[in-house]
Amino acid sequence: MTNLDIDLLERIRTRAAGYDRDNRFFTEDLDELRDAGYLAPQSLADGVRNQRLLARYAPATALGINMHHVVVGVARVLHDRGDWGLDWILDDASDGELFAFGVSEAGNDEVLFDSRTRATPGEDGAFSFTGRKIFTSLSPAWTRLGIFGRDDSDPANPSLVHGYLTRDTDGHHPVGSWNPLGMRATQSFSTQLDGAVIPADRIARILPVGPSPDPYIFGIFSNFLLLIGSVYAGIADRALELGVEAAGHRTSLKNAGRRYSDDPDIRWQLADAAITLDSLGPQLESLATDVDSVADHGSAWFRLLVGAKTRAVDVSRSVVETAIRVSGGSAYDADNELSRLYRDALAGLFHPSDPESAHSTVATNLLGPPTEQA
Repeated sequence: MTNLDIDLLERIRTRAAGYDRDNRFFTEDLDELRDAGYLAPQSLADGVRNQRLLARYAPATALGINMHHVVVGVARVLHDRGDWGLDWILDDASDGELFAFGVSEAGNDEVLFDSRTRATPGEDGAFSFTGRKIFTSLSPAWTRLGIFGRDDSDPANPSLVHGYLTRDTDGHHPVGSWNPLGMRATQSFSTQLDGAVIPADRIARILPVGPSPDPYIFGIFSNFLLLIGSVYAGIADRALELGVEAAGHRTSLKNAGRRYSDDPDIRWQLADAAITLDSLGPQLESLATDVDSVADHGSAWFRLLVGAKTRAVDVSRSVVETAIRVSGGSAYDADNELSRLYRDALAGLFHPSDPESAHSTVATNLLGPPTEQA
């Protein structure tokens, strides 16, 4: 089920180029999506399909709103597994609250398994957080921000504390500038935390430092990786569509005015792009359905999830490049939609898990951890 009717999607598409050009947040898109009920909880399978569709019309809007659906998806994963401690997130999302994630930190390649942010215990189970988070998508508009930090109050047993800030809490503010190559409308500023306090009833988890089998961590990874992959699949969908249109319109002087769509090399390139792209849907959707149905892939889960995300990003860039080649020099113009799609697709390289981490995860699943050299 989707709240994304074609009229809404077409309006969103008309604004995408302006948001990119002006480096501006997608305020109008967010207002319309909220009014359409798109912030409400949905299954991961529905989210994968819906986010792919939205990205076909406005990739940066889809990537930004993705972070909201990741947080809400975590609460849904826990609920489906009998843990109702974060059901308040599902209720808030149904009421139109906007969630974001403040997870990434400069120089922290441990991602969720360690943190440079300091979490300090306070009274009555509260914690205060001090540190800086980078790439906080939805920075101008979030009303709830998921963060985590490291508690070293017991040096022998350090822990990672996960919780959710509300916008009106003191001790946080956006910092730095946001002028990236692509995905500009996400407005993913850094967030400075200066003793921001989260009360006990908004602390989601306290976990040991390092990898964790906790369903909360699984919820973050599964929702993030599959929804991210869907956004990049949507970019590829639109690029292929534009490539096909260009092939039908372009003609060749050398070949007596024949359309490029009749050229065997062009036909092969577009067919090859479509064959590659067509396999993404079953991969992303089947894994999302497995998450929803509480299927058990055991130790292979993370291999499957990082593989799906990595492949979606690689396929997206490849399809966009093919569409640009088929479309000719006009696609190199900065105002051409394919030019924007190319810049947006490059952002996929920087989302966790990066290619190095993904390949390490898959290799460890296949071969075990590397042997220590003597």
